[in-house]
This record gives sequence, C-alpha cells and structure tokens, in this order.
Amino acid sequence: MSILVNKNTRLVVQGITGHEGLFHTVQMIEYKTNVVAGVRPGKGGDWVLEGKIPVFDSVKLAVEATGANTSVIFIPARFAADAMFEAADAGISLIVCITEGVPAQDMMRVRSYLDRKGCRLVGPNCPGLLTPGEAKVGIIPGNITFPGNVGVVSRSGTLTYEVLYALQREGIGTSTCVGIGGDPIHGTSFIDVLEMFEADPHTDRVVMIGEIGGNDEEKAAEFINRRMTKPVVGFVAGQTAPPGKRMGHAGAIIERGSGMAADKIRAFQTAGIRVASHPEEIPSLLV
Repeated sequence: MSILVNKNTRLVVQGITGHEGLFHTVQMIEYKTNVVAGVRPGKGGDWVLEGKIPVFDSVKLAVEATGANTSVIFIPARFAADAMFEAADAGISLIVCITEGVPAQDMMRVRSYLDRKGCRLVGPNCPGLLTPGEAKVGIIPGNITFPGNVGVVSRSGTLTYEVLYALQREGIGTSTCVGIGGDPIHGTSFIDVLEMFEADPHTDRVVMIGEIGGNDEEKAAEFINRRMTKPVVGFVAGQTAPPGKRMGHAGAIIERGSGMAADKIRAFQTAGIRVASHPEEIPSLLV
C-alpha cells in the first residue's frame, strides 16, 4: 500500500455513461480497481458494462448504496465544478478531476469550498493516480510501470507516462504516481504529495516532474531542502520555451520573466535535487 489510492479504494465514476468515462472505467476495472458505481443524472437504475456497474442519479445515492469513498470525474468543463461540489457534499474524501478547461473562476469557488469541507482534490486537468498492482484512478496507463519504491509526482500528463516507461525499462518500479495537473488553481500540490511520500514507508526515492509557469516548483524545492530526507530527482519541461509560451494548459505560462525553467532548475540544484536534462536520464540519477 502506498499513498492516496489502494485496494481499499471504492470508486464512483461521475460521467460514466459518456464516451471517455465509459472507456476509462473499462481500463480501471481491467486493472482490478474497485469501481463500485457510476453517476449520470437521469440514468439512475441503469447498469453499464453488461450489468457490472450500477448507475445512480447522484453521488449521494451512490455513496449510500455502495460505500464509495473516492470519485473520478469525466464531466464536461462547464459542469465539472458542480460535479466536484456534489462529490464533496456526498462525503467523498478524495476527488480526482480529469476534466480540462475548467474555468479559473469556477476553481476558485471549488477550492475554497473543498478546503472548508476537508476534502482532497487531485486536478483538474490531470491524469489521475496509479498505485501499481493496487488501484488506478484516472487515465495513466497501467502497463507502463510495476510495483516498486519510487514515488512520482508530476504536473505534466504526457511526461508522466514517458518517465514511468523509462523507469520500467530500467527495472525500476513505482510506489504511487500522482499527476497533480498544471492549471493555476488546482487541488493537491507538489508539497502535499512530497509530504505524503516522505511519510510513506513504501517510498524510498522520489521523482518530481515540473514545467514552466508559476512558482510551485520553487516552493517544492524549498520544502525539499528543509524537510525531505529521501532523495529527489527532478526534471523541468519547457527549457527552450520563449516567454509567453503556453505548454498545453493555463498553468504553464511564463509571464513578466517569472516561471522560467532556468529559475526552477536553479532552485532544484540549490535544494540538492539531482536534475535530469531529459526524461530518459532520470533512471540513472536514481541509482
């Protein structure tokens, strides 16, 4: 068992009858994740996947009937905030929002509300979570890693997959992989995940994947310097990006000379983090 998701996770899929929701539900079930319910208003009483998963009209009804404790959201951006509010009100303790394009104003309201409710959010605009051999919540491919003792936390979905595969090819497994997403207003931060990895007895080493924009990496480097005892290897994407370049989402933007890759790499090196020049170099730096 590692952090956030494991064999005890009881998952409800919000938006399960949509194309993306249903496709990834199949992948999560094939990975042996305990998907106990789906939610789609107006579809309550239906079943999907040949009668395997019941569909409810609300998260509240799904929780009452199945004991779900985690939600993954595949809801269009304009409805995603309401889906997160609904999950929190139903008593879900961990919400993973895959949806991209959620308006920043919506996320300001969501983040404030979830903080008051004591509910953890991963995302939005993230690939989700994977604890190899135990549970997959989101869209991270299950076949690119295996159980091990390296924790991975990343802002970039695509780079997450590349790094996991690079580790796998060198015979290095992972404890848990957390894709936190790169939007400017999100739930779980680098520091949140680093704290969990530091306390996790199944994690011996950590890989942190950052990118241009914002100052989350610099804050994480300061935390690592002060608090982390486990070795950390880092990588920063966008090293050749010009100012103002968007890297796939709203969080990865350089503005007024801040958020540049060089500054983040400098902060990593100052904190004693070994920095890879490209993703394939990461396995050799973990030795």
